[in-house]
Amino acid sequence: MKNTLGNSVTLTLFGESHGEAVGAVIDGIAPGIEVDEEEIKRMLSRRRPSSSIDTARVENDNFRILSGVFGGKTTGSPLCIVIPNENVKSGDYSYGAARPSHADYTAFCKYHGFEDYRGGGHFSGRVTAALVAAGGILLPALEKKGITVGTHILACKSARDRDFENAEEDIKSLKNADFPVLDKSAGDEMIKIIEEAKQNGDSIGGIISTAVCGLPAGLGEPWFDSVEGALSRALFGIGAVKGVEFGAGFGFALKNGSESNDKMRMSDGKPVTITNNNGGINGGITNGMPVLFNCAVKPTPSIALPQETVDFIKNENTEISIKGRHDPAIIRRICPVADSVTALVLCDLLALRFGTDYLAGGDK
Repeated sequence: MKNTLGNSVTLTLFGESHGEAVGAVIDGIAPGIEVDEEEIKRMLSRRRPSSSIDTARVENDNFRILSGVFGGKTTGSPLCIVIPNENVKSGDYSYGAARPSHADYTAFCKYHGFEDYRGGGHFSGRVTAALVAAGGILLPALEKKGITVGTHILACKSARDRDFENAEEDIKSLKNADFPVLDKSAGDEMIKIIEEAKQNGDSIGGIISTAVCGLPAGLGEPWFDSVEGALSRALFGIGAVKGVEFGAGFGFALKNGSESNDKMRMSDGKPVTITNNNGGINGGITNGMPVLFNCAVKPTPSIALPQETVDFIKNENTEISIKGRHDPAIIRRICPVADSVTALVLCDLLALRFGTDYLAGGDK
C-alpha cells in the first residue's frame, strides 16, 4: 500500500476510519513557514459535519503536530500531524457483504482479508481530515506568495451555481462560507435537494469547481508531468472524485476552434488571454491566467435503501441495507479537501520550478 504524493514536497497519509487516529506527514517543506494552528482549526471546521445534511458522526479533530514545527514555524524536517478518532461506532459494520460502490471487495482482493473493514478503514473519507489539516499549513503559505485557491459547489442535480467570474474576489467570498456557493439562492435549492435525498434514504452527487489565482506563467512540464496531470492524479486520490475537467473540458468537443481558442492581448505589459477556455494551462504549463477545473463527485455510496450485493466470504448473493452514520451528499465537505490537495500539488510544482525554499518568507 503506497500512500505518498509529490516529488519535492510530499505528503504521506496514514490511519483508518475507526482506528486510533488519522494523520499526515509532509516532507520536503521549506523551513521558516509560519504555522498558525488557528488556521488549521478553521480548515478542519469547514470539513466537519455541521448541519442536518451532513453525517451524524462529528469528530472534534483535536489535532497534534508531533514534529517539524518549532516556535510556530516549520523546521524543514518531516512535519507530522495526528488527528485522533474519538467518535466511532464499529458495531455498525460487518465483514463479507460488500457495500455497493465501496472498496470492500477490492480491498479484500488486494490485502487478502487483513484490511481494516470498519467504516471503510483506510479507504474512508475520514482520512481526508489529514489532507485538510495539511491544507491549513500549505494554503496560507501560498497566500503569502500571492497564490489563492477556492472551491465552490457548481451543481447538484437540477440546481446550478454561477461560474467563477472575478475569480480572485470569488475565492475571497468562499473562504469562510458555511455552504460554499457563489449564489445563495442556488445554495438554498441544493440544500433542499440534499434534504429530500436524505428523507428518501438515498444520496446525491454533484460537481465542484476550483479556481487558482496568482500562479506564475511557466509552471509545469509538457507531456507526462503537465499541471493537468499532476492535479488530476491528486484529485483522483479523493475517493469520491470520478471525473476532472480543465477549463471548458468536455465542452471543447461541441465547439469550433474559432469559438474555443483563447485570443490574447497585452495588459499592463504582459500577455493575457481574453477568454480562459483552456483553464490557465497551455501545453501542460501555466500561462498566468487563473487555473480552472471541475470535479465530478459521486453520490455517497452508503445509503439506507436495500441493495443487491454479494457476500465475498460466503460466496453467495445477498441484500444489504447499510447502517451507520453517513452523509446524504459530501459535496459541501469535499470542497476544503479539494483546496488542500490542490495546495499540495502547487507547493510541489513551485518547489520543483523555483527551489525548495520558494515558500519560505512572504516575498512574492
